[in-house]
Amino acid sequence: MGLIMKYRILSFNFRTIHPVKYLRDYLAHEIRPDGRTLMKFRPASINVGSVSTADGSSVVKIGNTTVVCGIKAELVAPKTEEPESGFIVPNVTLPPLCSPKFRPGPPSALAQTLTHLVASIVMNSQCLKLQDLCIAPEHLVWVLHCDMVCLDHDGALLDACLTALLAALKTISLPTVEYNADEDKKTVNLRKRTPLIIDNIPVATTFAIIDNDIVIADPTNEEESMASGVLSIVIQGDQLSSVHKPGGTPLLEMQLQNCISAAKERSQLVNNLICAAVGQ
Repeated sequence: MGLIMKYRILSFNFRTIHPVKYLRDYLAHEIRPDGRTLMKFRPASINVGSVSTADGSSVVKIGNTTVVCGIKAELVAPKTEEPESGFIVPNVTLPPLCSPKFRPGPPSALAQTLTHLVASIVMNSQCLKLQDLCIAPEHLVWVLHCDMVCLDHDGALLDACLTALLAALKTISLPTVEYNADEDKKTVNLRKRTPLIIDNIPVATTFAIIDNDIVIADPTNEEESMASGVLSIVIQGDQLSSVHKPGGTPLLEMQLQNCISAAKERSQLVNNLICAAVGQ
């Protein structure tokens, strides 16, 4: 057996038995096990229109993390409290095939948290005017069922889910609908379609805090599992939209500012990727 093969086996065994020390040894030299520097992001790619049965779809890869999003539009009665607005129904699914962490059955706590976060970010950013989904006030509106399915979970799931959703929304064209309130009759013209207007693209960027003082960008699943805190920053245009940090180690002001600056740079890159994918 060659020396290189022996070294790889020893390295794999050490990584399996002492994963925290393995990561610390790398971070001590300001590098990570995959060769990235502390604040370097993994390559990302976006494909749209991959699901032919959906009204809008996309596949997003960030490193090995892969999320597919399919959107189905349906005509329904509006909510009583919002008679002139349509609505969207996001749903994140984490099947067992994406990670050994998950089991068949009801949605996991992480899936429910991601679903809530994605819905909150989309609503607060107002990237989509729900009034545009209204056909006839108090009678008929569009509802967009947005299903995001993770195919491979390797960290930064919120980033991938939100990007996949926005890319899929950018591909939707809704058919023209005429509604006769007197007869309660609707006529759908599938040949004449109107593109959905997306005013802005909110972009989430995740950071992890290791050993209470080292901040790394775009963590892998392994790095997230050993982090003392995880931070997600949402940038809308060139402005800070929201910060999500569910407990863990606090950040110094300078560390937070560095994260915001890095998130702004990445937001522009993701915006360019989405626009290139949808041909805009």
